[in-house]
This record gives sequence, structure tokens and C-alpha cells, in this order.
Amino acid sequence: MGSLELAVLGLACCLAVVSAATLGMVHTEGGFVEGVNRKLGLFGIGGRSVDIFKGIPFAAPPKALENPQPHPGWQGTLKAKDFKQECLQTPLIPLNTRGSADCLYLNIWVPQGQKEVSQNLPVMIWIYGGGFYGGSAEEKSFNQYLHDGEEIATRGNVIVVTFNYRLGALGFLSTGDANLPGNYGLWDQHMAIAWVKRNIAAFGGDPDNITIFGESAGGASVSLQTLSPYNKGLIRRAISQSGSAVASWAIQRDPLRWAKQIAKKVGCPQDDTARMAKCLKATDPRVLTRAHKINPFGMASDVLVLVPVIDGDFIPDEPINLFANTADIDYIAGTNNMDCHFLVRLFVPAVDIDLLPITGKDFYKVVRWITIAKGPRGANATFDFYTASWANDSSQLAKRKTVVDFATDYFFLMPAKIDVAQHRANAKSARTYTYLFSHPSRKPFYPSWVGADHAEDVPYVFGRPFATPLGYRAQDRTVSQAMIAYWTNFARTGDPNQGHMAVPTQWEPYTQENGNYLEINNKMDGQSMKQHLRSSYLQYWTQTYQALPTVNEDEAGPVPALDDAEAIP
Repeated sequence: MGSLELAVLGLACCLAVVSAATLGMVHTEGGFVEGVNRKLGLFGIGGRSVDIFKGIPFAAPPKALENPQPHPGWQGTLKAKDFKQECLQTPLIPLNTRGSADCLYLNIWVPQGQKEVSQNLPVMIWIYGGGFYGGSAEEKSFNQYLHDGEEIATRGNVIVVTFNYRLGALGFLSTGDANLPGNYGLWDQHMAIAWVKRNIAAFGGDPDNITIFGESAGGASVSLQTLSPYNKGLIRRAISQSGSAVASWAIQRDPLRWAKQIAKKVGCPQDDTARMAKCLKATDPRVLTRAHKINPFGMASDVLVLVPVIDGDFIPDEPINLFANTADIDYIAGTNNMDCHFLVRLFVPAVDIDLLPITGKDFYKVVRWITIAKGPRGANATFDFYTASWANDSSQLAKRKTVVDFATDYFFLMPAKIDVAQHRANAKSARTYTYLFSHPSRKPFYPSWVGADHAEDVPYVFGRPFATPLGYRAQDRTVSQAMIAYWTNFARTGDPNQGHMAVPTQWEPYTQENGNYLEINNKMDGQSMKQHLRSSYLQYWTQTYQALPTVNEDEAGPVPALDDAEAIP
């Protein structure tokens, strides 16, 4: 046999080994699905690959403002090779809607080795953020899919699932009673989790080892899903990134107010919730979606208004009272160290401009905006508490950081600290971990002092520095490697230190006594484990501020505008 024949035979053997480990067609409850198998490495040499399934329906096309229903199934084999449309939503600059009302589909990444198809892999289900009004599993930035599961699946040897859920009015409009109970988007999320539980074994996943993880509204959704009694037995572990069920923006307590506003805009009755609901359900879903626009300059409580509600069913009580439902769910929750920089720069542009000094008036306007429910007394007490440190350091940098820290504390960090404390207090078999992500922002138009802004952790979890290496630095790949290791180890074992991947340093569990948290950045070592993050601020918000009386709108006074010349105390 000549050298050419030997080479061809060797290549054929190699290809046979490579192509052996692929699922091919998979039988699900709805019928057969067929995805694509992508070889990893140069020409697939090494035998590793990933099976990718896109656009599998996990529920029937939904009816407007009704809970999702099971999908009836399909004939033949579903070609699951392309992403479906995102759920209907309005961009921040609302010229029109985008997406589809028929959007309840999921995507699956299954890593494969050389010879046999994978079995009993841990399963990680991602819930995207976007304020409950935007976002998708297929979200793009510079033509790159932000939530592509390939890197985390193949590096961590886990199955990754992403899915879409209804947003805005279609996902969260509620009359506050049985006519429109709301939480349709949460029911969608639950439907996807339950579908994965029933079907993932056919893809090589372990249905008894499901981790849900998400960021921002997705992090709050993760938290809410662990609290809901409907998920009992479905979820083994959970990771909330910059989002908590106890955050002020995660629950709408006056949904009828907003339902009436939307009903008025679309020409529906407002005086009777039964007639209102019937009319709203018959309204064109695109018209309904366009009827509410985000107003970031209203009261803080009026920015995100179409969000989950306490419906007495899926969310049966105040979230703070439901943590007993998480007793056996291992939990990680954390935030970014400058999670609210993106919002502060809207109100105080000077925070990013060295030539413009930050004044006490600038800061007081932000404080008044956030603490409006407690009136001038709440604003003054909060202003005094946060500016006390200025007596020792009144530099512009210190003031800029104070403004960002204040908003980050209120919207993200303090809710996360309450979240993990409640989880730990109610945990039986479950473990609790918390972190602070502080890898500095890569945005070229941000000042050098800015740390990790909102959502800047997500690309690292999804391995974007590896998937698009030209856009990142070596230190970014270090951070991404560490996060994928901690996250997937946790999904595998419930311990972020133990699993398929080595980690840069030991992550110790949280207790209320030790206050342990891991600081995640590109310089991780034995000093990265820290304790009692901003404890005096937690005490202020949960005790001092909480004890102040809530005031009505007349007592609160007008919301300070950006150009308000109101004097500070």
C-alpha cells in the first residue's frame, strides 16, 4: 500500500472517530429534532465537538396575556439549526417593535468527546437580562451572539440551554387580580425549565442536576424561580448575577395603575378589570408592546414597571417570606463593583467628565430620585450618611465613586446581600456563596477609574474572550477561564472549587457570621477571599433607612430634574 493510500486511510479513520461522538437525531416529547455537530480545533483533530440545537419549541405559540401551554408536537424531524426570533419588544429608542409573539423556543449546546456521546452531564439554563422589557437568548453585539453557549459548554463540560420568554406588556402586564394575574414571562421561564427537566436526558444531560443562572432581570428571575413553589424538585442549583427578587425594581406592587395607563393608550376600558382584560387580550400584540415606553427620568420606582407581581400563585407572597423554598438549592449571588455606573452617568454626566466637577447638589439630586418614597427626610439622612467620608477625602475621584457606590448599593449590592443572608438562614442541605466582580471596564469611553459596570461580567461567563480573541486581552481570558471554572464546577458539584476545571483560588462558603465573598478579577490569589462587604451600608439600608416613615406623593415633593437648582441640606 502506497503512502497516499495510507494517508487517505488514516484520515478516514480519524474522521470516523471524530464523527462517532454526535447525537444525530434526538427524540423529545414533541418529536424528533436534528441539530448540527461542530468540530472543535483545527479540522476537528482531537475528536472533540459540540452538538448544537437551535429553535426547539418548549411551549405552544402563546396567546396574549395568558399562561403558556404545552406544544402539540410535530410530524417528521424538526431541523433545529437556526435561532428563532426574539420575543416582541420595543427598543429603548422606540420607533417600532421587533421580534415575534411566537417566540417560546430554546437552544441547546452539548459537548462531545472522542468516542462515546456524553451522558449525565450537568445542565446550565441561562435566563437573560434586559429589565423584563428587552433582551433575548439570541442577542447580538457587533454580529456576535452574546449568549452563545459553546465556550462554557465545551470548556466546562456541561450542557448549556438558553431560551426566550415574553417581555414588556405581553410578559408582565397585570390588573392585580384574577382577570390579568400577570407573570406570564415567569411562567414561560418555568415552562422552559420543566421542559429541560423532562427532555434533557435524551441529549445526554442529568435531569437531577439542573442549574439556572442569569444576570440583571435574569438574575432576579433566577431568584424568583427558586422562590416559587412551582419549581420544587426542578432546580438543583442557582446563580444570580446582579439581580435579586428582593430588589426594589424586581416586583411591581401597583400593577393596576400601569394596566390602566396602557388600556387608555390602546383604547380599552379602564373602569372594570374584566372588560379591560378582555379588550387587552384582543389588542394587536405589537400595539400592546408599543403602548409602554421606558422613562429613565421619572421616579426611580417608575422606570421598570412591567415586571413580576405578587400574584398569590406563582409568587404567593413577598419574596422575603419565600426563602424556605430555597432550602435545598445551592446558591451563588453577587454583583459588579460599579453595577450602577451606566445609570448614574445618565443623571450626572459629570461623573465621566474630568473637566466638570461633581458637586453636592449633583449627588443630592440622585439621592432624592432614589429615596423619593421617604421624602426629604430620607434624602437628607442618606445624603449625610454617604457624604460623611468626604470630610477625610473630598477629592473629585472620591465624590465620583460615592455617587456610583450609592446607586450600586441601592439597586444591586444590598439586595444581593439580603438575598444570600436569607438563603443561608433558610438553607438545609444547600450551600451559599457570594462574590464581587471587579475586573475593570473595557469600554474605551469610560474613565480609567471605572470598575465593572452592569452586565460586564456576562461576556466572561460565556467565554467571549476565547471566542473572539482579537477583541480581548490575555488578562481578560484569565478572568473568563476563572469564571467558567467556578460556574461550571458549581453546576457539577455544588462547590465552585471542585469539578472539571482548576480554579485560581479557594472560594469559601458564605455564612452570616463570616460574611465571606470572593473578589473576581484578573489578579486572583489567596487574598481574593474577603469578608463583610460594605456592612455598615447594609445596616444603614436595612435598619436606619427602613425605619423612616414612607410618605405620599404630596409629602415627597417633586422629582428633582437634571437641571433642578434645588438647594441641598
